[in-house]
Amino acid sequence: MDTHTTVEDLLRSPALQLRVVAGERGLGRSVSWAHVSELEDPTPWLLGAEVIMTTGIGVPRAAAAQRAYLERLDDAGVAALALSAGLHVPPLRRAFLDAAEERGFPVLEVPLAVPFIAIAQEVAAAVQEDARQRLGAQLQVFGALRWLASEGLDTAGLFQRLERLSGYAIHLSTPQGRPLLPGVPAPPPGVRLPASADAPPTIPGGFALPVPAPGGPAGWLVAFERQGARPAGLAVVQHIATVAALRLAMVRSRRETLRRQGAETLAELLQDVLDPETARRRLALMGLPPDGEVVLLVVRDAEDDAVVGALGEHPHLMLRRHRDLYVLTPASVISGDAGTATAPRDPREDGRAGDGEAGTALREIPGIAAGVSRPLPPGSSLRVAQREALWAASRAAESGRPLVTYGEDTTGRWLPDDVGVLAALVEHVLGDALRYDAEHGSDLVTSVRTWMERDRRVDDAARALHVHPNTLAYRLRRFGALTGRDLSATGDFAEVWLAIRAASQLGGL
Repeated sequence: MDTHTTVEDLLRSPALQLRVVAGERGLGRSVSWAHVSELEDPTPWLLGAEVIMTTGIGVPRAAAAQRAYLERLDDAGVAALALSAGLHVPPLRRAFLDAAEERGFPVLEVPLAVPFIAIAQEVAAAVQEDARQRLGAQLQVFGALRWLASEGLDTAGLFQRLERLSGYAIHLSTPQGRPLLPGVPAPPPGVRLPASADAPPTIPGGFALPVPAPGGPAGWLVAFERQGARPAGLAVVQHIATVAALRLAMVRSRRETLRRQGAETLAELLQDVLDPETARRRLALMGLPPDGEVVLLVVRDAEDDAVVGALGEHPHLMLRRHRDLYVLTPASVISGDAGTATAPRDPREDGRAGDGEAGTALREIPGIAAGVSRPLPPGSSLRVAQREALWAASRAAESGRPLVTYGEDTTGRWLPDDVGVLAALVEHVLGDALRYDAEHGSDLVTSVRTWMERDRRVDDAARALHVHPNTLAYRLRRFGALTGRDLSATGDFAEVWLAIRAASQLGGL
């Protein structure tokens, strides 16, 4: 027999005289051991790839129970079930046989004249020959850390080499099913991850093992036997899970170092103390492409970890300033198309049509209010971008929208970038009303803004302000008297609206 023993190899042995009862499609399954069990559920004591031999004592009699018995064995990675003919095997129900065919799970019949020990000896002989190959694979897997140090392998190259050595297709995932390490795919859709780290390691076609980390498993390593390869067994897969844990610790350590360096660089960029060339060089070291545009985000009311999770593996710099989280990242990460981000979109579209992957993920963070600046070349001064992002974040908080991009509000295009000019406009138009609100605890300016935002519909604005329409009408008249602006006149209306937008942009409302 081949050193990679299969159920079909056992069938070909003339001494064993085995017969296929059902599940012929699974005859290519690997066999690592042959074990006698008369338990109805032997799975807690199995490692996978066993041929379970039974006289039938533990096989249930009812159809549903028989099917559940077979499914338990298959889910535990058992290679085949061998039933002794003429002893205690109950009549096999149609549900049992159908399940074997559906799953490709071989059910074999052993003649009464063939002792179970003969099957066990046949498998043991093949396994002994196969053990040398497995030991060699284990020794080479032990050398994985030496490869990292001496050859500078990246994560993808490391695990490709481990796949060739082990005979398994390797997948790594977080507990939520997302990729755990860059360059290593998550398990295919439909693969059920174990419910806990204490679950049996065997799954159909391979193994699923926790990737250890401080505080509990960081995720799962799923290893499927590769067609035509010689799988090296559970011990090798366990070693690969340890390598994955060490690699993950290295990646997380490097990521934390880059995060600290990124925060320092972003602080200097916001203070405008770096020359453009130095800034571009620093950003390139942080992984931001030198030939693409970047955007500045200001995120409010969201935890740092939630924002990091939304950004995923995309390069970014992040800095916490009190309640605001500043993020510098490629424009394409947020908008999905850096080339079109400068063109204002219809505000009614809410910016969703152009979202990138991270933009979509940010919107899903509960309670978030995020503002995005217009795109700019990497290394440019962030002075204007900071004002734009702050204004957009305030606009997001006011409107209840999770993410607002500066430029979505077409009014902003008519306002100057100079803070002094904006402040003068606010004082000239709104100064008396703002001082009146501050002295009397009233909401004249807020009421006017709400009324304007709702297209001058008094009833809608009154509901939003939780006041009677007559109260709102009084506030509008009082505002007009204080400012000397007639809100029914087009010119005065436009001037007040621009002044309110300027006050919002300055963070004054």
